[in-house]
Amino acid sequence: MTGARHVEAFLEMLAAERGAARNTLLAYRRDLEAFAAFAAGRGEDLAAATEATLRAFLAQLEASGIAARSAARKLSALRQFHLYLLRERVRPDDPTLNLDSPRLPSRLPKLLSENEVDALLAAARALPEAGEAATMTVALELLYATGLRVSELLGLRRVALATEGRMLLVRGKGGKDRMVPLSDAAREAARALRAEGPWLFPGRDPARALTRQAFWLMLKRTALAAGIDPARVSPHVLRHAFASHMLARGADLRSLQLLLGHADIATTEIYTHVQAERLARLVEAHHPLAKRGTEPP
Repeated sequence: MTGARHVEAFLEMLAAERGAARNTLLAYRRDLEAFAAFAAGRGEDLAAATEATLRAFLAQLEASGIAARSAARKLSALRQFHLYLLRERVRPDDPTLNLDSPRLPSRLPKLLSENEVDALLAAARALPEAGEAATMTVALELLYATGLRVSELLGLRRVALATEGRMLLVRGKGGKDRMVPLSDAAREAARALRAEGPWLFPGRDPARALTRQAFWLMLKRTALAAGIDPARVSPHVLRHAFASHMLARGADLRSLQLLLGHADIATTEIYTHVQAERLARLVEAHHPLAKRGTEPP
């Protein structure tokens, strides 16, 4: 079997066993095809490439000025592909084991304060168009009460809220289900939403869910109405607000990991850095010793 055939089998495995999204599969295909072309230039087949060729490929990426996160994603695709080859006994070794990942810059999530979230909710309720006001109110209540991803929110069906239960079954990344508790306010707001068709948030065609683009535009209008820079507001920022505010009020990391649907707790730990920075700013602003250095003698 040639390298190209192994790529097809690998992508089929990702789709069937891990429920990988279409965009993920397309990105992996592009990354593997780029490396296959590079390896072919050195006289090697993709499935039999050496560690030296992999290192040369990564060095070429770095020399081209590609962003560290893009290079890290390409290396991740190569790692998973070669692990697949090893497990399928296509080759006896994994040439990616000794490769170092690109050093990523620290990037903390954007934050909204609790008061700003309250302002967004108030602005949503006051939107002039009744249907948009109802949609945005329910969407914001659910996003902030549960920490859902936007894909999870817009993928909710009306039947998900048909029972009296306080838990919401959410289909997350990779087709993994998780249970998310609903607050009374979020549950009541969702039940008050008048929607036709199977989706909790239908689009213009009730048979189809609201698109991300349409939801994004409504969210930007709501931010403007709340007096908040629209560049600071997105569904993911509301997910960050949920996590940061929960942690600030005493939630533990393991519980937060389950609520957010993170596969790795290291992803959840970013919020401890957010809180640490916030506390450092508070000390700098209010502690007597911090102020002493700025006072005139």
